[in-house]
This record gives sequence, C-alpha cells and structure tokens, in this order.
Amino acid sequence: MYHIKIFINLTRLNKPIGIMLLFWPCTWGLSYAYIEEQNLNQFLYYFFLFFLGSVLMRSAGCIINDVVDKDIDKKVLRTKNRPLASDLITVKLALTYVVILCALAFFILIQFNTLTIILGFASMFLAFSYPFMKRITYWPQLFLGLTFNWGVVMSWTAMGNSISSKIITLYMVAIFWTLGYDTIYGAQDIKDDEIIGIKSTSVKFKKNIKLFVSICYFLSSFLIISLFYDQFGLNSFTLLIIIFILSLMYQVIKFKKTVPEKCLQAFKLNNLSGFLMFLGIFLSNTRII
Repeated sequence: MYHIKIFINLTRLNKPIGIMLLFWPCTWGLSYAYIEEQNLNQFLYYFFLFFLGSVLMRSAGCIINDVVDKDIDKKVLRTKNRPLASDLITVKLALTYVVILCALAFFILIQFNTLTIILGFASMFLAFSYPFMKRITYWPQLFLGLTFNWGVVMSWTAMGNSISSKIITLYMVAIFWTLGYDTIYGAQDIKDDEIIGIKSTSVKFKKNIKLFVSICYFLSSFLIISLFYDQFGLNSFTLLIIIFILSLMYQVIKFKKTVPEKCLQAFKLNNLSGFLMFLGIFLSNTRII
C-alpha cells in the first residue's frame, strides 16, 4: 500500500484536474468531428480510448517533469514534498514507471489510423521537452498549450483521417485557454520562481497578470465564436458557450497573485470550463432551447 501511495502521488492520480485538462480538448476535437461524421459508436469508442490515453500520458508526463525538476522542487514550498524531491523513490524506478505507462499508451495509440499514430509520436517530443522550457524561455505556458492540446488535432484525425483549417482554429482556442489558466496556476509560485531563476508568463507579466490572462481568454473566446458563428441563435450551444466565457471571466476576477489559494481555486474551475466547451460543441447541431 505504501508503494501504491507513492505511485499515486508521483503520477498525480490523486489530483485528476490535470487529467481532465488534457482530456477535455480531446473531446472538443472528437465532438467537432462527430458533427460531420455522425458516427456515434466510433465517437464513444474513441472517447473511451482518449480518456485512457489522457490518464496514461499525463501520469508519464508528471513523472518526467518531476525527474527533470527534482532539485528545483526541493526549493519550492508547493512541490518540496513530491516523492522524487523528498527522495521517497529513486529516479531509476520512476523512469521504469514511465516506460510502462508509455507502453500502455502505445497500445492505445495503435488502435487509430496511421495519421493519428504519426501525430501521437510527434506529441511525445512535445511532452518530454516541456519540462525544460521553463529554463530557457518565459513562455513555457505557451509550450504547454501546444503540448496539452495536441489531442484536439489527434481526435479530429482519428475520426476523419485528415487535417483542416477548422481544427487548427479549435486548437488555437485551446492553446490560448491553456496559456491563460496555466498563467493563473503559475502565479502560485512567482516568489519561489524568481528566487530560483525559473521563467514563466506568470513572472514575465506579474505586474499586469490579470490583463495578460484576460487577453488570452478573450482570444480563446473570440476564436470559438468565429469558428461557430453560424451556430449562434437561441440554442443549447449558445447558452453553453456563454457560460464557458463567463467562467473564464469569473476566473480573472477571482484569482489574486498574492493569494495562492485563490489562484488554485480559479485554476480548478477550468475543469468545468472544458466540460462546458465539450458539451457545447457536441450539442451545436441540436436545437434544444
């Protein structure tokens, strides 16, 4: 049981918000493809596969991040008790877990078409490069956006076996969304990051952090409206997208860079935001109200 507890803490399975923030963009792409393909059985099957893939890859990503940041995590109040930082597990064993998780993820990946498999392998480069970005650029959150939302494109190609400008626009919606919420999340560590020398958009824009997050969320909202402008009217999609946008606005109001608890609370609201977007896209062709 002790080792299971360490594994759960190492992979953050006890903090599923990260899994869901990786999974929701996958459902956006799936739902958007479903509008055109109208294959419910395929949609449900891929929905299940992408959820499992999100669990596995987020778990592997957390371990890689902790291996790379082991010495840094020891100096940050929020992360100093992580298993690797507190020497509860060896790097060798942690990397063994990564291999096992990636092997399971590979088994899921090969269930898709060739284009999606190629995109899946490309995502590995993004996922394993991300932990190093905070050392070389003030924009690791942007790199996270590119990485965490790759599932938007993969889920689309899984259903339709092609890439279009429409799915790239939806990918950009997700990127700006992530850029905003991860800047809020990073605001928890501004003081520690500045002392250690770690870079982030939270540090870069700390004097105007609410303005920066507002711009990111505005761009995300503008792009989703422009993508589905012909769907707007008195319907379920409009209602859900309006609530999605309001949830982003509420986050901007709620978080305070000097109060870590407020930042975390605002960040966690994105689980709801992601779900609202999924439901909105899925119901965009359904006239309910």
